[in-house]
Formats: sequence, structure tokens, C-alpha cells
Amino acid sequence: MHANRSVTSGSSNALARCRRSFGNFARVALLGLVSAGCAPSYPQVVSCEDSGPIHTICAMQNPEDMALAPGGEQVVISQFGSMDGSRPGNLAIFDVASEEVKIVFEGGDHAKVSPAGADWGAPDCPGPPEASFSPHGLDLAAVQGFGDRLLVVNHGGREAVEFFALNSTPAGLELQWRGCAVAPDGAFLNDVVNLSDGGFLVTQMMPRDDASWNLLKAALGFDTGWVYRWSRQQGFSIAPGSEAPFPNGLELSPDERFLFLNVYSPGELRKIDLASGEVVASISIPAPDNVTWAMDGKLLVASHQGGLMDQLDCMDVETGACGMAFSIVSIDPETLEAEELFTQAGAPMGAGTVILDLGTGEYLVGSFAADRMLRLPLAR
Repeated sequence: MHANRSVTSGSSNALARCRRSFGNFARVALLGLVSAGCAPSYPQVVSCEDSGPIHTICAMQNPEDMALAPGGEQVVISQFGSMDGSRPGNLAIFDVASEEVKIVFEGGDHAKVSPAGADWGAPDCPGPPEASFSPHGLDLAAVQGFGDRLLVVNHGGREAVEFFALNSTPAGLELQWRGCAVAPDGAFLNDVVNLSDGGFLVTQMMPRDDASWNLLKAALGFDTGWVYRWSRQQGFSIAPGSEAPFPNGLELSPDERFLFLNVYSPGELRKIDLASGEVVASISIPAPDNVTWAMDGKLLVASHQGGLMDQLDCMDVETGACGMAFSIVSIDPETLEAEELFTQAGAPMGAGTVILDLGTGEYLVGSFAADRMLRLPLAR
């Protein structure tokens, strides 16, 4: 982990927010593939109450990904809308002490655009996101020449990575939009991570066209996507060795030598030499979503343990939370030795997509299909 870096990386279960995009064929085809191994389906969770040591923070909108702000007292949260851009979302700040959630950026809010305009992204960025802004994965890092830079995958109105400056003001933390990099035609992005040279890496799950066929290919273990590397000078290019079936969350080693890539289908975390593209190690993890750095230098992975029926149920959640089973797995980045830290299903929340170490012995858990997030102690 970079000494000056916020420890996060994001992505969500794309199966679960693409229902209208993928259509009934994907539902039927994938159901036929895995119906014999489906886990029991958990009902939608309506009440928002604590459960034992698990504290529930309510009145949110799909807190899919999050990053710890400098100082550790506040958290930047991506409140997810939808994969197809039909439902907007927003970016919010969570105060760790008071547990207040404050929306700090919504699409169309041009008052939050830097006077410098789109000076951080691609030269051809068409301007700030409009009201359809739908954030997904995000990453916050202190980048030389940029300060505290937040990158956010956006599905609303365009498939792009949006650039924001995180600024401390007397009124609290604020975001200023500073640019964008619109993805290549047909892209379907998920998670993003800053590079120290000013660029970024972002996962391309699969081509947006013919999504049903590509979901079927991913379920069968065929490569459907890759990781894009972007720079202002060269734009988007495919990172060597990053092709995989449904790439999801990603992180970088502190020296940026290794890429840690979650392959959602069939379920694997890969350690890839970023320069050569060699997969130097891998470990099987069921349906790994986002991956973050813990304070102890381990990787934390949100692993979906539910079966396909649970994922289909999550698609229908409009209020409350999906109850799909998930686990939190700690992974040694050198050996890839794994330890399961926590398993949860049903109330108070399932379908966890990200875990964030607050550095106090407590952790936040977000979800792509919930009006809440969890705060819990974990023995490490």
C-alpha cells in the first residue's frame, strides 16, 4: 500500500445490475448452467436494525465502493445507481464519528466543477457528467501533481472514468470535478485504481454488445474482458496478461509492480506482473468482487457465497437489502494464503461488495443492492 494512498478499490456484481441490459436469455442460460449447485435463496431484508455486534447504518443508496479519506475520520462512498445508466447515483462523505452521510456530488451540479475545467482527464473529455451520473468503482490516492485524486467509474450518460479533486474546506470535505476519460466504444467498466504517473488501470468486464452471450462465455471460463491502462498521452490500451472471464475488482502492490485482479467468473484472484503480464500466482475465491488494502498490509476481498438464485433476487431489490450470502477473506499479498474473517447472509444485510478497514478495529461493509451498510468489529 502506498504510504499516502487511501486503501480502496472497487467493483460490484455486474450480474446484479444489468437485468434490463442482459435480458431473459442470460437469466435462462446461466440458470441452466448452475442450477444444480444453487445455494438456498435468502429473502429480501426490509427492517434496518442492528444484529448483535453488527451495527447497521441506514438511509443510504447502494454503497457499492468506498475509500478512507486522509486522516481516517471520513469515508468517500460511491452510492451506486445502475449498470445501464437508467438510475442515477451520487458520491457521499460518511463521518466515522457522527455517522452522518452527506451527498457531495450529483450529476448536473456544475457548481462542483473546477474553474480549471477538464484539465485532469483526456483532452477530448466532453464536459462534466449530467444528471444521469451513476458511479460504480472508485479509488482515492495522493498522486504527485494532483493532490488527493478520486477516480470514479461512471455508467450514466457515458461509460467513463471521472476525475475529482478531494479538498478540505472549513465546511468539510468537498469534491471538484476535474475531467474524464471516456472509454472505448462498447466498453463495460467496473473498478479503477490510480497510477503514480498520473494514469490509471480500470477493469473492462466484457463488451457491452451481446452481453448475454458474453455472460455465458464467462460462466464457462472463457475470457470476456481485460484491464485497460490509461494515460493522457496514449489513451486506453490493454494491460498485458490481464485477459480474464469477467474481471471485477483490482488493486496494486505498493511498488506498482504487481496487479491483483479479481476474476468473478469462475472465481479467482490473480497476481500479475504488470510489466510482463505473467500471472505469478493465483488463488480460488468464489465470485470475488472488490478488493482493498487493510492496515496490516493484507488484501481484503468481498466474496459472494450465494448461488445464482440469490443473484437474481438481488436484481429485484428496490428497497431494503438483498440477503445474498457473502464472506470477507484476508489474503497475504506475498503468498496468497487466505483466511476467512467473516460470513454473513440475510439480515441485517447480504451481498457485500467491499470492506474498508477504518484502522480502529472496526470495518465498513458496503453493498450494490442495499439501502444501508454495516459497521462491525473483526478480530485480526
